[in-house]
Amino acid sequence: MIIEFANKTPAWCPGCGDYSILEILKNVFKEANYDPHKFVLVSGIGQAAKLPHYIDANVFNGLHGRALPEATGIKIANHKLEVIITSGDGDMYSEGGNHFLHAIRRNIGVKAFVHNNQVYGLTKGQASPTSDPGFVTPIQTHGVKSAPVNPLTLAIIEECSFVARSFSGNQEHLAKMMKAAIEHKHGFALLDILQPCVSFNHHNTFAWYKKRVREISPSHDPHDKMKALELAMKWGDEIPIGIFYKNKRKSFEADNEVLQKGTLVDSY
Repeated sequence: MIIEFANKTPAWCPGCGDYSILEILKNVFKEANYDPHKFVLVSGIGQAAKLPHYIDANVFNGLHGRALPEATGIKIANHKLEVIITSGDGDMYSEGGNHFLHAIRRNIGVKAFVHNNQVYGLTKGQASPTSDPGFVTPIQTHGVKSAPVNPLTLAIIEECSFVARSFSGNQEHLAKMMKAAIEHKHGFALLDILQPCVSFNHHNTFAWYKKRVREISPSHDPHDKMKALELAMKWGDEIPIGIFYKNKRKSFEADNEVLQKGTLVDSY
């Protein structure tokens, strides 16, 4: 059963959205009766990357921005394992941005849970790739000038096989999205989680999100790429959450003749 280690207290600020992500992930494992020993939680560096430290499961903690190549290696070595990455917006979309694009191209069967708080929380408040224009920080004293990265549109354009977004303040919805991502069997799954930083981002707060997040209509066809892109480009007074896009591409593992004969770890 997934539990917090008795001697580990999360090193997050009081009120951080990461607490709810941790609790929801543990509840998803418990309610779905997942065997934690069949999972590997992989992370890089950052506040989000601390999450695996507080879960009783297989863990690999790597370098900043390098969670994806490490997760890829684990998945290829033993594709019977479920591999979940817990990463932040800086770790995944900035330092790890190149890996992000090519993992989608290869369609590696890993699940990327990205804690997107639109700021670098661990290093005390610099703008991240997803920071809104005009966002003022101790480094960007005149406000962010660069256009933000839209990870959902990037993923959809590159034919990511599962693209979803949720909000750490909506526990029921986030649990549903986590379970859908974990159970997706057609390759790379991206779940972007809007997770307010209470210490360094006083613009994109819980209250700010609660006024704006809207669940995608059940009538939306997630196999319609153009409709998915249209939804993914909405940001402002309305921010859609839910499953934007899905397809049935063959995963890297399913399309590899060597891996179809068995796991690499079993061949030695």
